[in-house]
Amino acid sequence: MKSHFLLDPQITYLNHGSFGACPKPIFENYQHWQLELEREPVQFITVKGPKLLKKSREALAEFVHCQADEVVYVPNPSTAFNIVIKNLKLNAGDEILTTNHEYGAMDRTWNYYCRKAGAKYVQQPIPIPLLSKEQFLEAFWKGLTPKTKIVFISQITSPTALIFPVKEICERAKELGLMTIVDGAHTPYHIDLDLSVLKADIFTGACHKWMLTPKGCSFLYVKKELQHLFDPLIISWGYEAEFPSHSQFLDYHEYAGTRDFSAFLTVPKALEFLESNNWRERRKTCRQLIQDTYLEFCDFLNTKPICTVSDEFLGQMCSIPIRSADILKLKEVLYQEYKIEIPVMNTRLEFESNSKQQFIRISAQVYNSKQDMQILKNALSDIRKKSNLLE
Repeated sequence: MKSHFLLDPQITYLNHGSFGACPKPIFENYQHWQLELEREPVQFITVKGPKLLKKSREALAEFVHCQADEVVYVPNPSTAFNIVIKNLKLNAGDEILTTNHEYGAMDRTWNYYCRKAGAKYVQQPIPIPLLSKEQFLEAFWKGLTPKTKIVFISQITSPTALIFPVKEICERAKELGLMTIVDGAHTPYHIDLDLSVLKADIFTGACHKWMLTPKGCSFLYVKKELQHLFDPLIISWGYEAEFPSHSQFLDYHEYAGTRDFSAFLTVPKALEFLESNNWRERRKTCRQLIQDTYLEFCDFLNTKPICTVSDEFLGQMCSIPIRSADILKLKEVLYQEYKIEIPVMNTRLEFESNSKQQFIRISAQVYNSKQDMQILKNALSDIRKKSNLLE
């Protein structure tokens, strides 16, 4: 499958999780729509494009199991969450319950709006290693107080690459009368996604990661009962629309001024590509590669897994504890000297030693192999011998 991708063959690419990678057939479809736009911009943007966008949105809705007017395309999850969080009308003293494993951009967004409102963003510690779903749920709900108003949680975390039991969280939150907002940036086609079963109130996912579309293609799902709460982030023609559709939610958020929405139109092609190439089976192979790699690298780095190494907590990524005197320099050396693209990061997480945890996060997509993992291991071994960057 490696020949289908446009990635630089000189780079060992172990970072699909950050921005994805688009296969040639899907990228060609993207360029097709861009060319159609430039051939007749007025007709494409005002007449043809909206019809194509509706067709694409219907394909996406069928895939994630929701109604087509419950989902709208956005460039990225950050945009989606800014639409949501800005409109929540938080009050002083309100609490948003989340974990200490969330994506940094989302932490910043919540902190910004919580400070303006006098609300509190509660990052409940989830201890690692994570050994069972029950352990997670017990730790998470310790953060619940009478002031808790909203639950915000990643389905697959960015820094720790862990799959969290979001379905169980949503079920309990519903019993408690709490709104649930799920960061599913890594979810679509990484693991199975059925919004009718998950029952989150709000969910956002990135199509440009594991669903393989071009960059700038994500979606926001809001169940119909809540859609009236969310004003547009950008006031444009969709607000008080001259020719309103049946859905104010779509009018408000789909029409935000002139933009190239070609990436959104590639979703049907991406779904076709994934299905025709038996992706669900291929990702099983990737998961197995991750599980084998995780234990091997923990032994090599003299560290321990941060979770039970199984399908329950791991998909096509894993974050391996690592100890470095200069984590930023280590990342730079891996890329500049060894041509390996991989995230190496500090986090706020702590082990029993109370020291801040560092991770190297490995992604496995169909273009990766055991050989890529060996290239990384050889590089780390060489760095350990030649410098003090790696303990």
